[in-house]
Amino acid sequence: MKYHDAIVVGGGLAGLRAAIALNQHNVKVAVISKVHPIRSHSVAAQGGINAPLGNHPRGMYDTWEKHAFDTIKGSDYLADQDAVIRMTKEAARRIYEMEHWGCPFSRTPEGRIAQRPFGGAGFPRTCYAADKTGHALLHTLYQQIIKFKQAAERKEMIIYEEWLVVELVVEDGVCAGVIALDVMSGQLEAFHAGAVIFATGGVGRIYGNSTNALINTGMGMALPYWAGVPLKDIEFVQFHPTTLLGKNILITEGCRGEGGVLLNNKGERFLAKYHDSKKDMEVAPRDIISRNIMHEIMAGGGFNQSYVHLDLRHLGEGKIDQRLPGIRDICREFAGIDPVVDPIPIQPGQHYTMGGIDCNTEGETAVKGFYAAGEVACVSVHGANRLGGNSLLDTIVFGAIAGSNAALYIQGLEGKKGEGALTDVLKRAEERINTLGKSGGGEIPVDIKVALNKVMDNKVGIFRDASRLREAVNDIRILQERYQRIKLNYTGKRGNFSLVWALELKGSLDVAEAVVAGALAREESRGSHFRTDFPKRDDIVWLKHTLAYFTPDGVRLDYKPVNIGPFEPKERKY
Repeated sequence: MKYHDAIVVGGGLAGLRAAIALNQHNVKVAVISKVHPIRSHSVAAQGGINAPLGNHPRGMYDTWEKHAFDTIKGSDYLADQDAVIRMTKEAARRIYEMEHWGCPFSRTPEGRIAQRPFGGAGFPRTCYAADKTGHALLHTLYQQIIKFKQAAERKEMIIYEEWLVVELVVEDGVCAGVIALDVMSGQLEAFHAGAVIFATGGVGRIYGNSTNALINTGMGMALPYWAGVPLKDIEFVQFHPTTLLGKNILITEGCRGEGGVLLNNKGERFLAKYHDSKKDMEVAPRDIISRNIMHEIMAGGGFNQSYVHLDLRHLGEGKIDQRLPGIRDICREFAGIDPVVDPIPIQPGQHYTMGGIDCNTEGETAVKGFYAAGEVACVSVHGANRLGGNSLLDTIVFGAIAGSNAALYIQGLEGKKGEGALTDVLKRAEERINTLGKSGGGEIPVDIKVALNKVMDNKVGIFRDASRLREAVNDIRILQERYQRIKLNYTGKRGNFSLVWALELKGSLDVAEAVVAGALAREESRGSHFRTDFPKRDDIVWLKHTLAYFTPDGVRLDYKPVNIGPFEPKERKY
């Protein structure tokens, strides 16, 4: 059994920022990641990170209050306003912190951090590093981690790479640690800790058409869900308007922030046809643009009834190479086109999970000593629809908060507890994996995974209705039954990715069931959740958070109020 004062699960932006915060409070920490940290999905974020710095000529009067209002309005008033206010108040501080640590932000001619327009924002407040902002931020934080790792004699920072956490251990409402699988050796290990922070990212790969990395299976949500921690607002799934046709690789909102336009098969800027995108056009919020792209395709305005064009040609080669070099590379490598001379074929694709582990503004959950931050968490600052540029801000703000609060919690503990529970759970995990390896069933895990993707793509997408959602519930339950009969194609211990994917598939199925259950119950349209049979927002009945609890018989739903602050809910107009 290994002991660490604190364990952070996840090596992306939220996880690394939490680990740094712990070390800043003189707490020794271990980071457990199933990939090398700079291979975490945070590296794929492109367009930017929001903060009201006022560096753009049209943004000099921006404030945290205006940032907060835009975020709350964009959330369709489901965001907790105290959480949003805390995030927007800390935004500038965290950006300057990253700058001082060496993040290579793009610059204005005067040398200030450059900012660009993004959807749903009243001012250009999105700071960026060309179109590789997540990459720049993640490498900057990892450099800080290396600084702590180099203090080897103090063992301040240990990173376990290519380890999969398979159990969250809770005893009497208190977190005792985790059980993790060393993928390379095949050995299970119990990790005892004073506090555990989950920062494992989203659940995008329950969908087939997703911008998410293959590692975003939702296992990080499933583990606390199984342990009794509810998932909040999990039915709210964001679809990004512009993903590359066929591959669903993200084509950043920064393209439209820099002046790119969306065109139908007649060469028209069709967003002008729709009342909710007529004013802001290509920089309207993501949920609105995604729906209107699909409306246009269904009305016959798409190409091959499946996509429209994103046109950057008028920006010119110089601006594209300076501001959007990654997008040019993606188009050349994965579509065989050059956006300098060709329009980009795009379609909406699953992109982000607004819901997640239920936690408060301190990162605390219902389990003492267990914290969450980043996309795996639901604070809630995004509500029913996230504004572009706020996800990266969410990771570093609440990663730092969760790490600081976990440190204070650890420093107040008296002695080590939970060793017995860890030993018991370790034995059960070993038995479960041994049983899985000996299974004589005939179900192939990848077949179940593909079937789940089709269910979510076809029945739980941008447009939803009761009939298809009920079908999705039944379909997923059938897949859960089939999962009980899976057979691994490889049963060796070392480097057994067949086992890894099989273990994570159980998490994907159970979280997907929670997504569908929440969507079926919520009989209204709000933000990314659009019900064609209930097309209006209903604040009287549904201005509340969904809480999904795991039970052996399926999902149990409960609800709790939204924290309303200075901004009274009103009709969301742009």
